[in-house]
Amino acid sequence: MTFLVSNQKSKRLWPAGLAIAALVLWIGPQHAVYARGGGSERAIQSNETRNPGDPILAIVSLQKQHITIYDAQGWILRAPVSSGQKGRETPSGIFSVIQKDADHHSNLYDDAFMPHMQRLTWSGIALHGGPLPGYAASHGCVRMPYDFAEHLFDLTQPGLRVIVAPTDPSPVEISHPALLRPKPGAGALVVARNAEMADATAKLNQARQAAGSAYREATAALVPVRVAENQRIKAEAQLIAAEAALTNAASDEAKQAAEDAKTKAVAWLADLQTQLDSAKAQLQVKADARSAARDAVAAAEAMQTAAAEAARQAARELEPVSVLISRKTQKLYVRQGFEPVFDAPIAITDPDRPIGTYVFTAMDRTGADDNVRWSVVALEGPHAQTDAVEPHGRAAGRKSREAAPAAASAQATAAADEAKAALDRITIPPDVLDRIPGASPRSSVIVTDEAPSAETSKGTDFVVVLSDQPQGGIKFRKPAPAQDYGYVSSRYRAPALGPAWSSPYGGRGFFTW
Repeated sequence: MTFLVSNQKSKRLWPAGLAIAALVLWIGPQHAVYARGGGSERAIQSNETRNPGDPILAIVSLQKQHITIYDAQGWILRAPVSSGQKGRETPSGIFSVIQKDADHHSNLYDDAFMPHMQRLTWSGIALHGGPLPGYAASHGCVRMPYDFAEHLFDLTQPGLRVIVAPTDPSPVEISHPALLRPKPGAGALVVARNAEMADATAKLNQARQAAGSAYREATAALVPVRVAENQRIKAEAQLIAAEAALTNAASDEAKQAAEDAKTKAVAWLADLQTQLDSAKAQLQVKADARSAARDAVAAAEAMQTAAAEAARQAARELEPVSVLISRKTQKLYVRQGFEPVFDAPIAITDPDRPIGTYVFTAMDRTGADDNVRWSVVALEGPHAQTDAVEPHGRAAGRKSREAAPAAASAQATAAADEAKAALDRITIPPDVLDRIPGASPRSSVIVTDEAPSAETSKGTDFVVVLSDQPQGGIKFRKPAPAQDYGYVSSRYRAPALGPAWSSPYGGRGFFTW
């Protein structure tokens, strides 16, 4: 099967907001539908009611075969997908982007081209551009329209939370006292630590300048010492010559001349010794100053290193933190920056009763430095959502469309209530709670019946796979070590927007899948 794809090479990375805005223009009326290749195609959609922000969350609906991208205020983009076929299903669960490669080729399936790949697991599950027949047809990855995948690639960063859901959930705003809050004064501490680092850096630069001046002065002070030493050698030679002449003098006149030469040589030698002693004294002063300047540089470097480390630690406190609470293991796990922080036992009321699977995400700050706004996505539970807000196809009917907002509101309320009930069952010891870094935008809390997947490893955030859903190849694929990959491949080139974005069926090159 042959498809047309664009082979335009990129030159630089554009800001996310500009790229999304360009995508909005691209998917206007002339590109309303193209994903399936038939009259019943679903459109790539964009939220044109506001300016989009940076993507925070992506939700893949296996039921409706589409992906929805969310920023802090709600959904911004939606496109059709093709997930894993029967026997090779895309596993339902919680993932994040752990690697990006604009020009990826599969090491599992005959070097198949997987353009604008965004890896979700080291065992081979990813988002990428590919053909969309209108149903689940991949080997486990999530295929997206080629150009959509290309420009989504430009908008995202490693760490983007990706939820693969059996139904079609959407985030619901929620508040609960158990949800994490920023550490008090964390933002002010970062400002203070950065100021201390800047001050330490300035002092280090001053110390280095002073050391350079001291070195030059010490070098200059060495010159008169060398001159005096060379002159003394000459004076000593003259004295020896005068003494020899005096010894060998054969007449009174010769003897007097030799004595006069000796007297001058002795006087000159004494004067040179005085000059040399003075020059050496000055050299010692300059050498001591140079040594002190070196010590000052070493001390300033140590202070600057400590200040820089303190600034990094303060900044790390503001990095997104991920917390996973597992009913299966009765433990809490903490990760930050794709690295484990710690894990600890916690208590869950009625531990034999299912709690569901929920992803709580800190969307943005509420205006105060000590609070964030949270949303929740319910993957499993008595009231896991099935998006009724935007029914697709003519079968939805006018009556269904009119009833959709009320149904969606009821489902959202039920999902929030179930999520709150799940949090109410969890007791975290105070000492464990104190060890968790403060929440910042993009932080997450995952509450689940599942244990962390074996895919949770080096170079990943938490991976959770729903055990009661088909898991396809993830069950038998062996994850490759993270060090075999780069977080962002060297082959990655950010796509240039260009004057217009072409449809995947109107590109300038051919590719056989």
